[in-house]
This record gives sequence, structure tokens and C-alpha cells, in this order.
Amino acid sequence: MGDFGKKTWLIPDMYWPKTDQGEYAAHEGICVVNPNDEDCEIEIDFLYSDRDPIRGYRTVCPAWRTIHIRTDEININNVGPLPRGVGYAAIIRCSVPAAVQYTRVDVTQPALALMTTMAFPVD
Repeated sequence: MGDFGKKTWLIPDMYWPKTDQGEYAAHEGICVVNPNDEDCEIEIDFLYSDRDPIRGYRTVCPAWRTIHIRTDEININNVGPLPRGVGYAAIIRCSVPAAVQYTRVDVTQPALALMTTMAFPVD
């Protein structure tokens, strides 16, 4: 497919709230689309304003596929899930040009909300 997508993406405003409403868990998703003939190796670093980054989450999106990475299911180096109740950002690095979209599901209120946006392409 040629030069579709970028290799580095930023998501500057992420937040996983401490509380949920009912049975549905608040979560965020990082969707990666790989329109290439080779697999896309993905590495994600999470940055915080008040603590050291959590670095080195790795996964693979197969060729001509998409994956949806739920941040509430991430466990980097077996240290547990990402912290809740603090804002953070993510840097997503792909081994081949890909597209990255971010979605937040907010269940902290009775009227559930969904927000989605394309990540910021860096290169």
C-alpha cells in the first residue's frame, strides 16, 4: 500500500479514572491498523507528570490486520496494570507505517461517554 501511515505516534491526553459506574469498566483503547505485507512490531511508552515513565510495552499487529490494545489490560514486565486516576501520555512506535487511533470510554457518570481521536503522527 506504499507510504500509508506513520511509524511514531503521540497520544498526549490519556486518563483512566479510579472509579467505574456499574458493571462496565472504564477503559481506553489504542487501535493500530497495519496495511502492510509484513507484521508491525509495536512498542509503547507511557509518560506521567509526577512519576517515572512506564516503558517497553510490546505487541504485534499482523500484516493487513488491526488490533485494539485496551490500556486497562496492559501489564508491563509483570508489575501490574497502569495506574488509575492520573493523567498520562503515550508514545507509540511502529516498525512499519501504520495508523493509530485512541478511544476513551468514560463510565464515571450514569450517562456513559465515548471519545475517540486519531493519535498525533510524528514521522
